[in-house]
Amino acid sequence: MKGKDKFIRKRSELIVATKNKGKIREIREGLKELGLRIRTLSDYPNLSEIEEDGQSFKENALKKARFYSTVLGKLTLADDSGLEVDRLKGMPGIYSARYSGERASSRENNRKLLTEMEGIPLSKRGARFKCIIALVSPDGEEVVAEGTCRGRIGFKEKGRRGFGYDPLFILPKYGKTMAELPLKEKNKISHRGKALRKLRKILRSFMDQVVV
Repeated sequence: MKGKDKFIRKRSELIVATKNKGKIREIREGLKELGLRIRTLSDYPNLSEIEEDGQSFKENALKKARFYSTVLGKLTLADDSGLEVDRLKGMPGIYSARYSGERASSRENNRKLLTEMEGIPLSKRGARFKCIIALVSPDGEEVVAEGTCRGRIGFKEKGRRGFGYDPLFILPKYGKTMAELPLKEKNKISHRGKALRKLRKILRSFMDQVVV
């Protein structure tokens, strides 16, 4: 109980360990009910970035959250997520952001994916988005939440909302790509939205147990 109290006392300010504007927008939306003051790595331009060399989403998320929580001395959230395509044996996976090169753009990554999937019918283009979110406090408290979302890889990009592989990720139930959904709708069903809801429940549970 003592550890949980310490964890929540740090809650008024949260560091989101990314400069990715799409992720920041979704995380702000997903956690807005908690009344946190959210800062990102863009607020610390002189801060060095760490290499994401883990062998899993969880390893990368925890590494980032632990590092920045220690450096900044604040409650820190880190997200590591990506696309796992059935036909490609789970690739690009943890390499999603750099699928076609270290500094690849989303458009370049999407082009490579379409090339890899060329000639494969829609029924065999199954995939899932996976997200791991790690939350670490300067006191050493850690929470990890996971979310996934199933879909299929389309034949061309559709939609201007979202980012990354969203324009190629078709949601059969909606008949649309992730990039065609408004942010609130996307957060209801997305991998990141699911992970954020789990995290929100954990934080609320902690808050309910804190004696003021």
